[in-house]
Amino acid sequence: MRKSPANNMMLQTAMRYITIIVFAFSFYLFFAGHNSPGGGFIGGLMTASAFLILYLAFDKKIMKKVIPFDFTILIGIGLLFGVGTGIASMLFDYPFLTQFFDYFHIPFFGEVELTSALSFDLGVYLVVVGAAMSIILVIAGDDE
Repeated sequence: MRKSPANNMMLQTAMRYITIIVFAFSFYLFFAGHNSPGGGFIGGLMTASAFLILYLAFDKKIMKKVIPFDFTILIGIGLLFGVGTGIASMLFDYPFLTQFFDYFHIPFFGEVELTSALSFDLGVYLVVVGAAMSIILVIAGDDE
């Protein structure tokens, strides 16, 4: 006998709002990381947990339609960002992974400090999201 999927409308509605809150907090942790605790690793784990919340509330097939990309590609892109940050500093005759920063005026945000550590954190962020989601999806696919 074929089991019909449960229609958890309350769960799905609640998880949509919870996911938005977790995504917002993960982006806050990501951008706060070069000046205070946080950064690419913990921001990536929070983003992976937000994706996991969506996968728990909705079916895996539905989520494959909504998020149609392969998470292993994120690992490669993240590694390119991380290594590229180090190589970029070497191109200007500085040691590997030397940090640079400057202040810029951005409309609506005002004076903002931008650092090269942010691009390295972006690489770490993408690697963590890609690795965590790949592991979670492989484990979830074992029951099929």
